Amino acid sequence: MYVSEDCGAVYVREKGELRYVSANRNDAPQHRLFTRDFSFQLCIDTLPSASHTKRRNHFIFTYNKEGSLRYTVKSLFDISLQFIADHIEHVDSLVGFPEQMADKLFSAAEERHKFTEPHTAPRALQVFCEAYGELVLRSLCLRNRNHLISERLEEIRQFQSLECLDLYGCKLGDNHEVFKYITSEALASLAKLFIGANCLSDAGLQRLTAPVRVMKKGLENLQLLELSENPITEKGLGYLTCFKTLQKLDISGTNVTVNVSLKGFFRKNMRMVLSETPLKEFGHSDCKTEGWAEQVINQWEITASEVPKKDYQPRTNAVRFYGREKFVRETLNSWSGMSDTTKKDKVVPIHFYKVDLCGTSSTAEHNTLSSTVVAVQQGKKRRLSTEEDQSSAPLSKRQSLSALSAEDVDLLNSY
Repeated sequence: MYVSEDCGAVYVREKGELRYVSANRNDAPQHRLFTRDFSFQLCIDTLPSASHTKRRNHFIFTYNKEGSLRYTVKSLFDISLQFIADHIEHVDSLVGFPEQMADKLFSAAEERHKFTEPHTAPRALQVFCEAYGELVLRSLCLRNRNHLISERLEEIRQFQSLECLDLYGCKLGDNHEVFKYITSEALASLAKLFIGANCLSDAGLQRLTAPVRVMKKGLENLQLLELSENPITEKGLGYLTCFKTLQKLDISGTNVTVNVSLKGFFRKNMRMVLSETPLKEFGHSDCKTEGWAEQVINQWEITASEVPKKDYQPRTNAVRFYGREKFVRETLNSWSGMSDTTKKDKVVPIHFYKVDLCGTSSTAEHNTLSSTVVAVQQGKKRRLSTEEDQSSAPLSKRQSLSALSAEDVDLLNSY
């Protein structure tokens, strides 16, 4: 076969084999898979690119029975949900979005720590709270967690549909920023408020009730208020008359003295009476964090506990040198524990509840009325028994009874 110089290489298949046709056998081109200077390197420890990582999130990797790795593509819904959760702080609104999908979206955003990062948490919570309100959080318990209020105040302000808020033991004082949030229109739905042991004075109570007294806005739907262990006096209690819907009040451990004038003030101005037994609503057993954001609050607590504390190494070394570190620590812990327990034991419960003067009453009032009825019945029995004894008594005893005045007889019959 003749091959001209103008054409390129010519191959011929004979008996199933492909061979090169050329006048000179040595001119056959030698094809190599790699060049002579080719080299390779394994890149096992290098991290994949960001785009590659995002693409892997679209697949679900599993192993079959034989041990082979298999992957399936996620549904379009899951891929879209992940994308929205990754950029939840840029969403304008979720109003009208179905609640079932919003619950899954909230969980996906929570897994990506969108509610714990300071630069994304306020906006992310605002998007959900504006659309779903009480579903996000209806009850918040921050009892004895003042550090959490100071660090997460901007995030806490986003909860606008709370029905119960417990801030007991946070030592907030009269001028804390959280009181502006409590008295704002965002918490108009608040029905239960626990602010005991917060160093709240009459000035703080005046500031707390100012929006309701002046503008008729704020805590206008408040039904239960706990003010125990605060240095408030009878003057501060006068500001509470603006709460028209208030049903139960706790002023235990305050500077208020229970007397006839105090009972008359509550009965006349607030239609409330003193409870003979402690009300169970002030036991803090029913107040707890409830809603989609329950785990978010717990995560805030864990994050706050992981903040590194200041290094007091020189002082620690000095205490260790004198061998008093353990003694001082145990003494302080035992003193604080004793003070808390003794303080709780010494506090006398002072609970007031509202009564309906038209005829109906609450449970506590029913117990009070029932005890009164029992006392009256016992008085009648005693009175009948005394009359029988008088009829069977000798004449001298009857004469001694007749010597008593009418007021004395009435006083004796009242027992």
